[in-house]
Amino acid sequence: MRLQIKGMSCMSCVGRVEKALAAVPGVNAVSVNLASETASVSGDQLSAVALAQAVQQAGYQLELTEQQLAVVGMSCASCVGRVEKALAALPEVLSVSVNLATEQAQLTLISAVDDAALAAVLQKAGYQAQFPLPATASGDAAAADTAQGQRKPFWQQDSWPVFGSAVLTLPLVLPMLALLFTPWLGEAAAEHWMLPPFWQFVLATPVQFYFGARFYRAAWGALKAKTGNMDLLVSIGTSAAYFLSLYLWWDSYSGWGSAQSGHQAHGMVMPHLYFESSAAVLTLVLLGKYLEHSAKKHTTDALRALANLQPAQAMVWQAGADAQDNWVVMAAGAVKKGDLVQVKPGDRVPVDGVVESGSSHVDEALISGESVPLGKNAGSKVTGGSVNLDGVLQIRATAVGAESTLSRIISMVEQAQGAKAPVQALVDKVSAVFVPAVVLIALVTLLGFGWLAGDWVQGILNAVAVLVIACPCALGLATPAAIMAGTGTAARFGILIKNAVALEQAKAITLVVFDKTGTLTAGKPVVQQLQAFACTEAEAALWAASLQQHSEHPLARAVLEHSRQQQLQLLPVTQVQVVAGRGIRGEVAGRSLLMGSGGWLTELGLSLPLELIAVEGASVSWLAQQQGEHYQLLALYCFVDQAKAEAKAAVAALQHQGVTVAMLTGDSQASARYTAAQLGITEFSAEMLPSDKAKVVQRYQQRGELVAMVGDGINDAPALAQADLGIAMATGTEVAVSAAAITLMRGDPGLVSAALEISRQSYRKIQQNLFWAFIFNSLGIPLAALGYLSPVIAGAAMASSSLLVVSNALLLQRWRPKTLPQQVQEAL
Repeated sequence: MRLQIKGMSCMSCVGRVEKALAAVPGVNAVSVNLASETASVSGDQLSAVALAQAVQQAGYQLELTEQQLAVVGMSCASCVGRVEKALAALPEVLSVSVNLATEQAQLTLISAVDDAALAAVLQKAGYQAQFPLPATASGDAAAADTAQGQRKPFWQQDSWPVFGSAVLTLPLVLPMLALLFTPWLGEAAAEHWMLPPFWQFVLATPVQFYFGARFYRAAWGALKAKTGNMDLLVSIGTSAAYFLSLYLWWDSYSGWGSAQSGHQAHGMVMPHLYFESSAAVLTLVLLGKYLEHSAKKHTTDALRALANLQPAQAMVWQAGADAQDNWVVMAAGAVKKGDLVQVKPGDRVPVDGVVESGSSHVDEALISGESVPLGKNAGSKVTGGSVNLDGVLQIRATAVGAESTLSRIISMVEQAQGAKAPVQALVDKVSAVFVPAVVLIALVTLLGFGWLAGDWVQGILNAVAVLVIACPCALGLATPAAIMAGTGTAARFGILIKNAVALEQAKAITLVVFDKTGTLTAGKPVVQQLQAFACTEAEAALWAASLQQHSEHPLARAVLEHSRQQQLQLLPVTQVQVVAGRGIRGEVAGRSLLMGSGGWLTELGLSLPLELIAVEGASVSWLAQQQGEHYQLLALYCFVDQAKAEAKAAVAALQHQGVTVAMLTGDSQASARYTAAQLGITEFSAEMLPSDKAKVVQRYQQRGELVAMVGDGINDAPALAQADLGIAMATGTEVAVSAAAITLMRGDPGLVSAALEISRQSYRKIQQNLFWAFIFNSLGIPLAALGYLSPVIAGAAMASSSLLVVSNALLLQRWRPKTLPQQVQEAL
């Protein structure tokens, strides 16, 4: 096994890693290569978890890889557990999560594993692996799949088993249907419609062994793996009814019409047979599976809609191409970073990039949820998948393929849909013992009626009903179907939920903490006041801009924009030092300058003329000069960062949900107080360092609050990680986005309340589905065991239970972000 180790820097690290790995049980030999940063490990019965823990305890990290594969043949929650157990046994697999709704497995690997090894272990467990993973249908591919489905012969269509078995079963169940109309047709009608035993046998046998063959194949795979699943229950139950009918037919047959018990039909006495029960149960289960499969497809509608945004072709500039205008049409996947791409009106943008020439409006509704088209011109950023509306744009590609925003969104949604919610742990425990417990109950039912009541036929029928009505499928689908529908719907509105754990965390949030700059405010402060003390305003503007010219801080950008408006030529800056959370210092034209917060300059011994601040609620920075051991105050800067138009309504929406809202900022107390008063926030903390923000979040948690932190900058990352739920604006930094569990695709703070609401709704659907799945089995199995449900009714109930669970989850697709009540809007 070859492991990729991160963090090694010398031969001492090599020795430490080798020693740690060699101590893991089962390891026979270890060889660590510093140049390639890899470790080769060999041994017997190796454990990925033990190897990862050993490397981590030694102070290093394993480089993990993710792999997905489709699993063919799963039918219920028991199958999920069996597949996970089989894959987890591979030494390369650190963790595995199997989703019944998507029929996919998501693996976290510490080392590469061959597809053949994955296929072999699944085949041994009774399933098949499919490589490569079927892509989400998009664009032309979707149309091609549809056309291919239409070209298939009817006997290869998904609906053929349902249609064929229904045609054969209908004549068998007609007498049962006639019983419903006994008051009008009379009892003789049902007996008259009863087919002779031979024709019942002819009709039921293809249903049992041709259309029902899939259940036998899956059941045999389960038996070989020494476990059970839904297919095993259906196979045993329907086989019992089928072979009981054969036995009764043989036992009572001694010349046509000479049976000792039965009923009159066509002038002859016929035995009571149950071919219609076995055939009807199989038909109903096949119908349920077909409808369930169709419904499950809709849970990935949002994912397919995102995939459909990617255009198949792009028009790319190629110098020296044969075409006269040098614009060449090529596959969108062939576009490289740095290529110049032309997008005409009505076309989708094929890549992420920056507009080099042209102007237009771009519709990004399906990516960010922004309903209003955005104006784009030279220098504007555009996102792949958006629609160019009314002008020709020439775009320089900055991100292509898997690095593009659209690809990362799709990947994030896929990972979230494949993840398991913590509540699923209970389902997994139940599923592990479900099938054996049902088989035991069926056996007790059979023996109870047979030995105690002396009615073995009724015992067999009741046992069949128990086997048929027991449905681990609904249990297996309850959680993943709701997660898929919820995360997919959220993605349509620009809310990306990274994992299922976030759904459980979001439902119980009691306090939302906002970072101020860039989250509640526009994040684009402007200079509102410049007051010089020991120099001219022009000199102060020049020195401040020169000092800040390489900084990315929002206030630094405001200083630079102010200098550009004055057309100042910046001076070189050297010995630049950023003092985290306080400011910046450096050498400009022989002057040792520093610029930062009032708190920092006060610590340095300066007395600040606060009475000269003329802008209410402004963020304030001070420019000073160091002269030996003393400091001289040079100028005062006041910045104004306007609150976003949606911010006040966003705060009100959260408060309307019963959630407390607080605000953190590195700005001054005056600026924080002004913004908080504008937005209706009563709790706020100002002059915060990045580490202070995390401590404030921790303090809220210690008083019993479940905290969601909303931020967009690098300095928010510690607080996002500390919070119970991190929510990042995608308009911010990659560090903030990676530290958060939920990403908002546009900088609208109103999406925070929407994210909490869809999370609550999704979790509510999970609870509802699990309730119905558990209550269905808890009530259905005893009723079947006591003889109150016939096998046919039991089969219909079992088929409908899975459909009910999936359909209930699909109701999430109707969700829309709520608007505030009229009285609340009027109060804003």
